[in-house]
Amino acid sequence: QVQLVESGGGLMQAGGSLRLSCAASGRTFSSYLMGWFRQAPGKEREFVAAISWSGGRRYYADSVKGRFTISRDNAKNTVSLQMNSLKPEDTAVYFCAASAYGDYDRESAYDYWGQGTQVTVSS
Repeated sequence: QVQLVESGGGLMQAGGSLRLSCAASGRTFSSYLMGWFRQAPGKEREFVAAISWSGGRRYYADSVKGRFTISRDNAKNTVSLQMNSLKPEDTAVYFCAASAYGDYDRESAYDYWGQGTQVTVSS
């Protein structure tokens, strides 16, 4: 089993940067594909980014491509999301998730979820 705890959210002006981190417990962290999703008020949760178990493959939603970077450190059981050039539409609760297998951009493919961290971007 994997437990996930996100941190690093907060309030930022448009154009600024934030770095989210997700700390995972469990000895099998390195075997999971890790993803970030977000949910804005009144909207469904959506895929943001994902990274393969080795870190060799990274995937991004079109809305964040070129602005966000996902990374992982298997030695420290952490996955991070560097968010640059933030926009007001990036405002959402951001969730870290772990998938043993499956499609990287589908919620149903993920087995474990964190509780989320709020990111608010002001204009």
